[in-house]
Amino acid sequence: MSGPAGGAVADGRSQPQPVAVELPGAVAYFSDRRGGVSEGPFATLNLGLNTADDPARVRENRRLLLAAIGAGDRTLRWLQQEHGADVWCWQRGAAPTERADAPRADGHLTASSRDALLVTTADCLPVALAGDGLVAAVHCGWRGLAAGVLAAAVTHFTQPPSAAIGPAIGPCCYQVGPEVAARFRDYEGAVRGDRLDLRAVCEQQLRSLGVRRIAQVAACTACDPQRWFSHRRDGPATGRQGVVVIKRAGGA
Repeated sequence: MSGPAGGAVADGRSQPQPVAVELPGAVAYFSDRRGGVSEGPFATLNLGLNTADDPARVRENRRLLLAAIGAGDRTLRWLQQEHGADVWCWQRGAAPTERADAPRADGHLTASSRDALLVTTADCLPVALAGDGLVAAVHCGWRGLAAGVLAAAVTHFTQPPSAAIGPAIGPCCYQVGPEVAARFRDYEGAVRGDRLDLRAVCEQQLRSLGVRRIAQVAACTACDPQRWFSHRRDGPATGRQGVVVIKRAGGA
């Protein structure tokens, strides 16, 4: 795992400092809420266009994040996330998406080093996959994990990929009802009373799919309001962090 990318800019304003995780032929950058231009409950690096934030500020935040990781020349690919199991495959040279025509899915893949894949989260798990000359970014909440979104993404790789799991709400803060807990009782240690450990479910699902190399950026999004957005903690008026996954230029 690498350290934070980014730092400070000439005018003294901070810029995004995502945590970089090296994967085969790729890098996954996990952002937090610092280094953007949004204000109020969306301060400051809100990446979510599905929030009540000013869309112009969100687009500027996305631009700042890409610039901070040296990917300003890449085409940002993103989704209308729906807490399901659909996965979108980008074709080489596809036109950039606007808000209205972004695919409705919770995972996407590309073989192009010109793309930068984004999924956004505010308690769910952001997961990056890489291998076989492909990269993927997957949004994993409890509904998506129950529906099989990870299997839907991994099936596109001819060999099990490597993975990186980013920050999400931890079992310390994630209370669920019995109907949700019942879906995950077969996962060792995932259900503790009325608490659900999404990370444990995700890791066990990945290992059952043959994934052996799994990096972790382990933080609870609900525990630290200075660093992370959290829907469970703050309600609908909150922003989104996320993961950007890119192939290295010239990667297989």
